[in-house]
Amino acid sequence: MEYVSRVPRPPLDGLIDDLYYLEGAPPYARLVLPPMPAALLIVNLGAPFRVRGGGDVATGEYADGCVVTTPTRALEFGYPPQTRSVGAHIKPWGLAPFLAMPAAELCDRPVTIEQVWGRRAAAELRDRMAGAGGPQQMLTLLEEELMRRLYETTGLGLVRHLSSVIAATGGTVAIGDLGAAAGVSSTHMAQGFKKLIGVTPKRLARTHRFAAAVFALDPEGPVDWADLASRAGYFDQAHFGHEFRAFTGLTPTRYVEVRRRFRREHPGHAFEGWPLPLD
Repeated sequence: MEYVSRVPRPPLDGLIDDLYYLEGAPPYARLVLPPMPAALLIVNLGAPFRVRGGGDVATGEYADGCVVTTPTRALEFGYPPQTRSVGAHIKPWGLAPFLAMPAAELCDRPVTIEQVWGRRAAAELRDRMAGAGGPQQMLTLLEEELMRRLYETTGLGLVRHLSSVIAATGGTVAIGDLGAAAGVSSTHMAQGFKKLIGVTPKRLARTHRFAAAVFALDPEGPVDWADLASRAGYFDQAHFGHEFRAFTGLTPTRYVEVRRRFRREHPGHAFEGWPLPLD
């Protein structure tokens, strides 16, 4: 599978972690992506793919691509035998300047590019990418489209600052103290987060804490679960295990087994590290 990525130029780099191009055969027909502190935009250039965004949301088919705000539940992706797309991994607050609706309306409910930007704009963008000379030119086209759609968003500075503090602490900061230090009430802070990110500060911190634990985990070696839970800021190992099941549907030990399977069957794959096979 071919995977090309790069960081966009300013000011997009303050909103987006990277732009990427993906083409080839997926490692598995179905993958589950545990919730992570990030949003996602995909412009699909191949056969339609399927996404289920939550336990009470029906699986949807996406031909032009999809937009996903920071999730609270795992996403299930169903891929065709060959996939091809251009997309962006977006910081939790980074999608807001490109949306015409509050992010909370899209929480755990992926929508099509057409629903966000309109049918004509979505079709024109896909047509331009289909005629591009290669992955780097496709990334430039997406970057230009995002630059053109970027608009000033009220309250983004505060939400971005507070989110960055949450990220820097791995989600362990006391949310009440965070608002007090910024001089805003907990209600005002929660409203801003829900509008621009789609989740509350507490929920974002919880996702950051889980992500920190996962990225600190080496699936190839022995795991000291009690130490890992403590370093990630969990109250105890039981709390840690509960969070693993809530985020992945797996116990911590089963999660490690699945990660090992991915590495064994697809060593060095671009997807290894977060998505988990469902098959």
